Order: sequence, then C-alpha cells, then structure tokens
Amino acid sequence: MAAQNGKDLLVKVDMTSDGQFETIAGLRATRVSFNAETVDVTSLESQGGWRELLAGAGVRSSSISGAGVFKDEGTDERARQLFFDGEVPDFQIIIPDFGVIEGPFQVTAIEYAGSHNGEATYEMSMASAGLLTFVAL
Repeated sequence: MAAQNGKDLLVKVDMTSDGQFETIAGLRATRVSFNAETVDVTSLESQGGWRELLAGAGVRSSSISGAGVFKDEGTDERARQLFFDGEVPDFQIIIPDFGVIEGPFQVTAIEYAGSHNGEATYEMSMASAGLLTFVAL
C-alpha cells in the first residue's frame, strides 16, 4: 500500500437521521482507534502455563477524535446539538484504500480554544455506541 494523504481520512455525520452523511468541516487532524477487551480463561490445565483467551468474547469499541477550525455552520451546529442532546447518530469514517466504518457514535467531548491573534479551534471526541459495520474499499 502506498502512502496516503491524511486529509483523505474523513469523518462524516448523518445530519438529519436519513442516511445522508456530510463531512465534519474544518477538521485538520483525525484519529480512529479500535479496541477489544480480552477474556482470560487460563487455568491450571493451560498448556505450559501460557495464558488462554476466550475467542469471540469481550467488548469491542471504537473511538474517534478530531481537531480543526470552524468552517461550516451546519456541521458545527450539528456537533454541538449531538453533545447537548446526547444523541447517538450514525457516523461514517472513511479510511483511504482501506474501507468505510459506519455505525452509531456519541459525542463525548467538545473543547473550544482560541487566542487573540489566531483562529478559533475545536477538538471533539466520539465513542462507539452500537454495532459498527465495515466495507472494504
């Protein structure tokens, strides 16, 4: 796989709960992580004393974070609304030459910052809130 442009990693939100996704405008940096808890089933009978894990068990989760500048009133307003209303709409995460992850996420944090001689910036974090699907590109 060749090197990819970071700007091609997109985070999109379902703006009106009708399956129409829009890129969250102004993001300059994004990060997606996937996690899986393990369930240890090691016992005295475990071969050679090695740890054994229960396949398919445990909780899987994903988180998204991003930082950027204000550029689009619609997606800025939607992000604020999601946080204050506690909604969990579908998001799409497009990872170039890899695939598209889609499913419900909750906005867990929004931070705003700015200095007197610079642009206003924001950072937001989202946590998965249900089944995620993956479609390879």
